[in-house]
This record gives sequence, structure tokens and C-alpha cells, in this order.
Amino acid sequence: MRSALSKPSEGASGLTGMWRIKRPLMDSERCKMCMLCWLYCPEGTITKRKGGKLRIVYEYCKGCGICAEVCPSKAIRMLRRERGAADR
Repeated sequence: MRSALSKPSEGASGLTGMWRIKRPLMDSERCKMCMLCWLYCPEGTITKRKGGKLRIVYEYCKGCGICAEVCPSKAIRMLRRERGAADR
């Protein structure tokens, strides 16, 4: 029997990025492209860019840290977001 894979759509809960306390920062040098962060992200905010690198869509990221927890190469770390600071 085949099992279905459910993938959340980007921003299914609406814009959430303005109220988060922490934000993920991805180190593309350490990333092994295992895609576990993409698979486990409850908001579907991790996408693959042209050229194969991953990108985090901060407008929808809640800052839950699941992506950092499941990353085996520790390519994602959670940083405290300062009030009013823009994400890059």
C-alpha cells in the first residue's frame, strides 16, 4: 500500500511573519539538501530556488524552529528577531 505525502501550501495560515520572536537562518554551505526542513515545516515556507538552493519565505514563517531541530547538518539556526527589524 502506498502512503500519501501531505505538503502544506505556502502561507496557508496567512501572513504570520510579523509576530514571530525567532527566525531561522540557513547556512547554504552546510546544507546537504536532505529536504527534511521542507518536509517538516508546518507552514510550507521553505522552497527550492532555481539553481537548487533552499529559501525561507519569512512573511509566512512562524519561527517555530522545527526546521532547525530536524536538520541533521545543523545548517539552520534560530536567531532572536529584534522588534521592527527586517528579515533578509
